[in-house]
Amino acid sequence: MMNTETLIEQHILAAIHEDIGDGDHTSLSTIPAAATGTMQLLVKEEGIIAGVTIAQKVFELIDPETIFEQLIPDGSPVKPGDIVFKVKGKVIAMLSSERLALNYMQRMSGIATKTSAYKKLLRGLPTVLLDTRKTTPGMRIFEKMAVAIGGGANHRFGLFDMILIKNNHIDFAGGIAKALKAVGNYLNEKQIEIPVELEVRNFNELAEALQIGGFNRIMLDNFTPENLKQAIIQINGKFETEASGGITEATLYNYAATGVDYISIGALTHHIKSLDLSLRALKA
Repeated sequence: MMNTETLIEQHILAAIHEDIGDGDHTSLSTIPAAATGTMQLLVKEEGIIAGVTIAQKVFELIDPETIFEQLIPDGSPVKPGDIVFKVKGKVIAMLSSERLALNYMQRMSGIATKTSAYKKLLRGLPTVLLDTRKTTPGMRIFEKMAVAIGGGANHRFGLFDMILIKNNHIDFAGGIAKALKAVGNYLNEKQIEIPVELEVRNFNELAEALQIGGFNRIMLDNFTPENLKQAIIQINGKFETEASGGITEATLYNYAATGVDYISIGALTHHIKSLDLSLRALKA
């Protein structure tokens, strides 16, 4: 995987090119080139702020001379009227940065806010809340960053940093035994050391998996809380456990109370509402 900072910078540069193209003609035609000023990020909705460092990078890449003053850091609870940061510099550069900075921050803050709300529902239980690969193409690094800011944890980043043998892999491979044997051979042949997780759909598959072994974590897919609790008893600490599939805000605590190690929820990144934020000019 490419260096995180490089990934972030490349994405922002592509976003700048997409938005500005050959020039911000509105700002260029209405604002004197030498004009300077100050803007501030105003919170209009209660939530968890995320993406402050990303917004700073946007302003810096468009104009390195822009002065960025952070007032509230990522991960902080915010309420309407709070000022997250101020920027000072050339007005044209700040106006060209405005929407890009907001686009990153509003979505990231929405994800962090949702993750924080789910985390609170666990009420002190040790279960770790995970995201998934259900992310916006190209935005994964920012969305997973927002989950972490909101108090969750990141599952695998992509297809390259973990082996996750899911239902379709099992079915196409010809069953759990064949899939696990093929994975073991592949890892030995390629000399790769990455975690292996196996998804099971029922108690028959669980029994087969426990008999074979050769993985680090079991994903128990679409189990009810009652069945999940029974499955965890059968696993008896031999493998890490993860619950997935159809878990909602209303059922999250019941799943966590079973003693499962991890709960993965795609809705943390694919079913969110952006937080309402606004960048406003400060008049002299």
